[in-house]
Amino acid sequence: MSIRNPKQALYEQFAIVAKALGHPLRLEMIEHLAQGSRSVEALAAKLGQPVANISQHLQALRRGGIVSAERDGKFVHYSLADASVLSAFAAIRGVAERQLAEVDRIVRGYFDARDDMRPVGREELQALMRDGLVTLIDVRPADEFALGHVPGAINVPLREINAWSGSADAGKQIVAYCRGPWCVMSFEAVAALRSLGLAARRLEEGMPEWRAAGLPVEAAA
Repeated sequence: MSIRNPKQALYEQFAIVAKALGHPLRLEMIEHLAQGSRSVEALAAKLGQPVANISQHLQALRRGGIVSAERDGKFVHYSLADASVLSAFAAIRGVAERQLAEVDRIVRGYFDARDDMRPVGREELQALMRDGLVTLIDVRPADEFALGHVPGAINVPLREINAWSGSADAGKQIVAYCRGPWCVMSFEAVAALRSLGLAARRLEEGMPEWRAAGLPVEAAA
């Protein structure tokens, strides 16, 4: 088969991927699927959306090569197609952070108001854990923690932070992580812990980035 304009044909295919990523709900779906495989029904419940709506968006993501699907009995489970999807998501985020004034306004107005301290990098966290100087908490819901978490982390969902703080080791720094670098839950957790007089910082990135870096991951038995 001859192609009259192969470059244009390629760009049309690239545009399918870009179009699939061009919706805020789909980006949030990618963040959730980066935590682990989900059925349509489970993803809809997580996002508070009708199943039919999530199903339509998943089909658009599948057409763009963003997600893959596997049937398990009556349910279809969706996963990110491969690690390049997370890289594409990070690239979009990076361009927006550097170029869009509204992103800077949101960061300063909401995120920095809750945590303007320098976050902990992966290498720094590993050193702190080796030296026994840190308590690492995963503030995602229990089902996401079970799909995979940083070894040694304790699952303390955001709604349980205040109750857990009473048993926290005040002699250790607390590091909280979540679904990604702009996950609201880790910002809220750190702000709550500091208001209770505990030393707390965020991990710079989230569980998907940790996994993508090839670092060890534990999952529930």
